[in-house]
Amino acid sequence: MPEPQSFRSSKELRAWMAKEHARARGLLLRIYKKDSGVPSVTYAEALDQALCFGWIDGKKLPFDANSWVQKFTPRRAKSGWSKINVAHVDRLIQEGQMTPAGLKEVEAAKADGRWTTAYDSSANATVPPEFIEELARNAKAKQFYATLNKANLYSIAYRLQTAKRSETKIKRIKLIIDMLARGEKFH
Repeated sequence: MPEPQSFRSSKELRAWMAKEHARARGLLLRIYKKDSGVPSVTYAEALDQALCFGWIDGKKLPFDANSWVQKFTPRRAKSGWSKINVAHVDRLIQEGQMTPAGLKEVEAAKADGRWTTAYDSSANATVPPEFIEELARNAKAKQFYATLNKANLYSIAYRLQTAKRSETKIKRIKLIIDMLARGEKFH
């Protein structure tokens, strides 16, 4: 991954994306905090531009007292879509901002079902009723589940929500219940 880069505006970032999106492996984007006094593209603006070109946001890393680094990369084939990003893309399409590269990723996701099976954000994620029923049958798992933090609760919800087939979901429920009964968690 290259050295972190910063852009003063969404327009500057879009110009970089237009030139580099097809050949760059990624971008470490240095985003300055509002109170730093340094003009900077915002995270929301950067995400919009990434989506317009078929890219996705990744890990956020601390940089210094005035800024952080947000990783952006081209979307991998078959990568899942969040409901939040689906909504962003719908808005960007209506605004006429999407590029052919971004629309290609959207069409691929619609064609293979990833668009309609987009996953919830951590704030909105829930586990399916089948999981709750199985959890109620295992006292150890239920007791340990009650101690989990938000990151681990979301890991469970995500794994269950992204199962494409009911057989896969049932298998994952069993594995997760067994894991919880042993006092194990994802993070």
